[in-house]
Amino acid sequence: MKYSSIPLAQTIVQHCQAKDISNIVISPGSRNAPLTISFTENPFFNCFSIVDERCAAFFALGMAQQLCKPVALVCTSGSALLNYYPAIAEAFYSQIPLVIISADRPAYKIDIGDGQTIRQDNVFDRHIGYSANLKQDVTHATSKIERYSPQWITMGNVYGIQTEVQSFNDDELNSAINLCIKQNTPVHINAPFEEPLYDFLTASNTKTAIKFHKPNQEAVGPLDEFIKIWHEAKRKIVLVGVNSPNNVDSQLLDKLGNDPTVLVFTETTSNLYHPNFFASIDTILAPIELSDDKENLFEELKPEIVLTFGGLIVSKKIKAFLRTYAPDQHWHVGGVKANDTFFCLKRHFKLSVNEFITRLYANQNNVSSNYFERWDKLKNHHKEKREEYLAQIPFSDFLVYDIILKKIPKGHQLQLSNSSTVRYAQLFDLEPTLRVFCNRGTSGIDGSTSTAIGASLQDDAPTLLITGDLSFFYDSNALWNNYIRKDFRIILINNGGGGIFRILPGKEDSDNFERYFETKHDLNARSLCAMYGLIYNEATDEQSLRKELQSFYEVSDDPKLLEIFTPRLLNNKILMDYFHFIS
Repeated sequence: MKYSSIPLAQTIVQHCQAKDISNIVISPGSRNAPLTISFTENPFFNCFSIVDERCAAFFALGMAQQLCKPVALVCTSGSALLNYYPAIAEAFYSQIPLVIISADRPAYKIDIGDGQTIRQDNVFDRHIGYSANLKQDVTHATSKIERYSPQWITMGNVYGIQTEVQSFNDDELNSAINLCIKQNTPVHINAPFEEPLYDFLTASNTKTAIKFHKPNQEAVGPLDEFIKIWHEAKRKIVLVGVNSPNNVDSQLLDKLGNDPTVLVFTETTSNLYHPNFFASIDTILAPIELSDDKENLFEELKPEIVLTFGGLIVSKKIKAFLRTYAPDQHWHVGGVKANDTFFCLKRHFKLSVNEFITRLYANQNNVSSNYFERWDKLKNHHKEKREEYLAQIPFSDFLVYDIILKKIPKGHQLQLSNSSTVRYAQLFDLEPTLRVFCNRGTSGIDGSTSTAIGASLQDDAPTLLITGDLSFFYDSNALWNNYIRKDFRIILINNGGGGIFRILPGKEDSDNFERYFETKHDLNARSLCAMYGLIYNEATDEQSLRKELQSFYEVSDDPKLLEIFTPRLLNNKILMDYFHFIS
């Protein structure tokens, strides 16, 4: 086995191995050669080569999303590191653990005009859990240090100073990686290397001091006061954002679903299913917004308590509603942090959702209420109206989503791109065995395809990505790797631009709008699929779509992409008319 001759490279690899960080995503470069050699020559690690650093970071994020444990990224010096930033911001707000390891030039070569050199220390500053700026070894390339930075080795005590450097680097690595594991947050490790970079040893000669994270047991205390408030309230909303599949016991979901004082609002990304849950929030709220009696209706819906768990919420309407008609109490359960999304957060319970609900309903004694019954009738009415509407509309985004969501095989992992894709998916019922994911931390369109491909590698079941045209073409370098599974599927809905802008305030039919907001285009994915080895098919109407879906999920020798072309100028009208129709 080969080891880099540079002690710092050996140290980083030993820390990762000791803490079970076995998946390493590497982008090519020279300055990171000591790390690349050390990781790829060690059979403990699974190494992936992704050229485009932005894609590499989202690829790693997708893996960590599924594993619920850290994945490491390794890049060379210079602007390569900056390309990680979009995925790091997403990981920061989605609480996904990533260990970013950047190779750097020596400090004495920064800002003197040396090539491929930027100020890499603390570069992610406000969107990182921890920044470890490691020290350069003084026992490696000592003659260069004596020439360029002699103050580092005063008195000639090179080995004594190296002991101090090693101790500092061990402490920083322990702090960074332990925090990553404890708080599910990205951390940045910046490692300066001097040439020569490619020398190696056949045995490690560096001893590291590894310290492991010890979980804190936070005392929550009695919940009697809150249990009493909960059971006295007649109107309560449980609102669930991004949530990992199968992390809440079904018996506890029954407790919430069968409480007549509770409305459980879920989203596609909540991965919670129950016949009494409200899975399409906007289908409840949009008709109220259009009503002449909306103030009275919103007052009827206004909860006394909002209980949230999970991550960020997609629906803008529920956020606007709860900010305007604020509950007396907003409690959040679980996680490292609680977001004051509605500006009325009263309490953060750092318990698991299962433990909290168990304690909440240990002695169930609900007051009488028609809160659930009243809104459940409206929900069922809207579902009936949706089927009526679907039966009469022409081929469009709205009809396409209904068709494709009903045809996804059971048990698939479903990855959704941002913008209109995840919002359309909110309006329809999904097969309960699907596991749904979307990058909702920053809600960007960048990286959806890369995330889906990375996530697919950590799931035994096949993965389907549903994406819009702008998101897909923006992240087309995601297909530039050797890790796309044969059963990976992409459904690309191409409406010729950023269709969501046609339903937002400020929309106007003008040249400027089409160019700078909607970004109208005539692109298609056929040539990209040919270049990257994907099987390409297309659909332009309902008949061709239903025909293509008959064989789309069948076993194949290559991954598949189905591109569906929908009418750019009609989609927004059909979507907006839907809410008027169900009203």
